[in-house]
Amino acid sequence: MKAREVKRLKLVEKFAEKRAKLKADGDYVGLSMLPKNSSPVRLHNRCKITGRPKGYMRLFGVSRIQFREMASNGLIPGIKKASW
Repeated sequence: MKAREVKRLKLVEKFAEKRAKLKADGDYVGLSMLPKNSSPVRLHNRCKITGRPKGYMRLFGVSRIQFREMASNGLIPGIKKASW
């Protein structure tokens, strides 16, 4: 799944300029001719370590599970477990 996301990202970058030009002209037939995966809407955030799609934390680029493990091990500077 991670490889599939990378492939989509490359397609989005490749067709971004062409897509913008077609959108500006209002050429929706031309837009429909482009590959489906070249649309930026089809991208999905995934954990950089595990590839998990849910529970993604944008600020750190990892899932909530990996974030908790990394924070507990002291791998993320400035983050520590709260206790009261």
